[in-house]
Amino acid sequence: MALSDVAAVQRNEDGIAAVLSILKQRFGERFQTGAAMREQHAHTTTYIPTQAPDGVVFPETTEEVQEIVRACAALRVPVIAFGTGTSLEGHVNAPGGGISLDTSRMNRVLAVHAEDLDCVVEPGVTREALNTHLRDTGLFFPIDPGANASLGGMAATRASGTNAVRYGTMRENVLALTAVMADGRAITTARRAKKSAAGYDLTRLLVGSEGTLGIITSLTLKLYGIPQAISGGVCPFPSVEAACNAVIATIQMGIPVARIELVNQLQMRAIKQHSHLDYPESPCLFVEFHGSEASVAEQAESFGEIAAEHGGGPFLWTSVAEERAKLWKARHEAYWASLTLRPGAKGLSTDVCVPISRLAECIAETEADIARMGLIAPIVGHVGDGNFHVLVLMDASDPKEVAQAEEFVGRLNMRAIYMDGTCTGEHGIGQGKMGFLAHELGDAVDVMRSIKAALDPQNILNPGKILPR
Repeated sequence: MALSDVAAVQRNEDGIAAVLSILKQRFGERFQTGAAMREQHAHTTTYIPTQAPDGVVFPETTEEVQEIVRACAALRVPVIAFGTGTSLEGHVNAPGGGISLDTSRMNRVLAVHAEDLDCVVEPGVTREALNTHLRDTGLFFPIDPGANASLGGMAATRASGTNAVRYGTMRENVLALTAVMADGRAITTARRAKKSAAGYDLTRLLVGSEGTLGIITSLTLKLYGIPQAISGGVCPFPSVEAACNAVIATIQMGIPVARIELVNQLQMRAIKQHSHLDYPESPCLFVEFHGSEASVAEQAESFGEIAAEHGGGPFLWTSVAEERAKLWKARHEAYWASLTLRPGAKGLSTDVCVPISRLAECIAETEADIARMGLIAPIVGHVGDGNFHVLVLMDASDPKEVAQAEEFVGRLNMRAIYMDGTCTGEHGIGQGKMGFLAHELGDAVDVMRSIKAALDPQNILNPGKILPR
């Protein structure tokens, strides 16, 4: 699918002009219309063209968000929630103009209930800021999508990360939300109880809705005890297939791995160059275990035996925090490391997820496709749950290269769907993957349209995202 197939959103010039005047009068310096500010709030971290809003507003309370939404609703003006802008599929673009609602000033940790293992935060709190706040409680929040994203944005895109194989995704770790709906009402989707059978699960409806159904203004999140001990390391393998088979065996053996990340040979070359790690330039698994000192040592030894059975190793592991931090810093900087493989190129980051039994097959076919098309495209993945990423390096100013990259991504998405997987494990649909949703979910997309029409009949909440024409 080309981006030209994405549904256009008609501009409402008169309504936008009126809203700009209203918000400027109401919010003063907390409302900005300068070109640089507007461009910053529509930037994309991939090749998708920027579509800037007409103004940017910085609310500080749920009540102020309600005011903004009511003003926009009265004049049929789009409003696009903005966290830190790290999303990858054009989520924060404003195809019909309108107002970018920046939640960065809603950055308070409202409550920590240590005895209940939960906390309440505003949407602008970042994951790193939350864990800094929790540092003295013995608790932590485990979802780490790589970037220091805002927790509101992470919930809106149903984010995941390296810890998902043990701790799940945002879907499993959001207990409740407060959200402002398209008519300006603020609703709370649940209480703090760990389970409920009361009514529709509106929490799960809004988690992953990418700001198209409501604007999140607070979140109740699960917390976890910081492990007594952590061990981890890097294990080389002769092939991606061997590494994937070791992952499958590890999961099937019930070893409670916390992180298990695959990097293919090309990605390992980039990481070695960028982070100066002394490991073989071959497919590798980055692995981590959480638990007691005895259990993490036992888990590491068991994994080493499984790796050896599949031709991998040696698995060199450590429980020294500084050494582990160096490894995971290198893993989290894989995107920047990849850019060194083709200086000056733009990276198109995409992801898919398949049942773990199809993982080796899917990655092998994808590597063959990359070679056939002559692309430079390293692979890294949260393979413990069947999710992997490909970063296609291209000249974004060359239409032929853009078309080739889109063709590759389309083939990758359809390959994952054919294998009973998904076109996106954690990046979301946004604008970039709208054309594949119907292939994956069929008539369920019509049900989604009905929900959108019921909750946002004027189509003002992040229009032009998720739902194709």
